[in-house]
Amino acid sequence: MTEPGESSSHNRIDDKQLVILLKQKTGISDAQARRLIKAVGRDRPALLREARIIRARHSGV
Repeated sequence: MTEPGESSSHNRIDDKQLVILLKQKTGISDAQARRLIKAVGRDRPALLREARIIRARHSGV
């Protein structure tokens, strides 16, 4: 069974890879990314949306 936001098992990535993805795409820290994964789950679109919100709040935008 796949997680929401993931199409198949060969597209699955582990939490460490998700942390890297969130850092690269949004600029949040490792700790922020790990907390976000724990709070939101593994839904990539939701993670990216929330990570962008976190970045905006911390950058004053």
